[in-house]
Amino acid sequence: MKRTSAFGAVLHVISTSLLGITAITITNTIAGEETVHKLASLLLVILGGGYILLFLSGKGGHSHSHNQPMEKMAVAGLVLVPALSPCATTLPVFLAVGNSSSMMVLAIIVLLFSTITVMTSLVALSFYGASQLKFHWVERYDKLLVVFVNGKSCQDPKLATANDFFFPGLNIPRNTSNPLGSMVSLVNVAQIPGLNTLGVSLARIDFAPNGLNPPHTHPRASEILTVLEGTLYVGFVTSNPDNRLITKVLYQGDVFVFPVGLIHFQLNVGNTAAVALSALSSQNPGAITIANAVFGFSVLLSSRLYPQLGMGYNVLTM
Repeated sequence: MKRTSAFGAVLHVISTSLLGITAITITNTIAGEETVHKLASLLLVILGGGYILLFLSGKGGHSHSHNQPMEKMAVAGLVLVPALSPCATTLPVFLAVGNSSSMMVLAIIVLLFSTITVMTSLVALSFYGASQLKFHWVERYDKLLVVFVNGKSCQDPKLATANDFFFPGLNIPRNTSNPLGSMVSLVNVAQIPGLNTLGVSLARIDFAPNGLNPPHTHPRASEILTVLEGTLYVGFVTSNPDNRLITKVLYQGDVFVFPVGLIHFQLNVGNTAAVALSALSSQNPGAITIANAVFGFSVLLSSRLYPQLGMGYNVLTM
């Protein structure tokens, strides 16, 4: 995989350069330098448009992948490779050499070797790592090179410990002494850093008798809920235009699924406390409580909106 990627990258640079030299030579022979100068800009526009179309279609463009952990410095370096490729720098080179096709050929040859040198150096750095290459100055400032994924920083794998994949005490009952009579205990990437990019998380939900987990939605995850104790009345509302209410009474051991993005709720209809465990399809599913979102900011609810809701201002602000 490594050798194939490196060979393909070098071959790409060489073929791009040879294609440019060949095109300049043929055009100069047939039509002269003035035509080369005029057609070069048009050719760049065509090639650039082609790259944009390939990028938008997801079928082309520059791509750099790896199958093992890399030094952050190498990752940052490899990101610069597309910017150093001749296909991305032909325009400024052309403007620098003016109307001379011979100078254009010379510039492309120089750019060819400089790009291959930089590319192979970065590939070597990524394969062997800064520590093995004795680049101690890179190691010294390695912590400053932070890669963010999904808004969370990726920790150096060499510094990871068991605690990065651990969360204790999910078996402990939570305090439900609040107006809702429920408490949600999240176990997502904020609690377990090792969940980052894995696409899973958990939540323990404790209910007092008649306790409610109010209507809410998870914008980035579906949810599957298992009742561990008690009896829950659960449901969700389908999207527009039907807005169907789909509900079910769940008992101990029952499982129910809430599709991603749909408004859903859980209500304890038993005479005892209830406990449920939810699994979600995102390390950071997010939550939007409908009542808080709609009525939480009174500045957004002008006097024109209250009558449309069929309620007075004094009712909504109680």
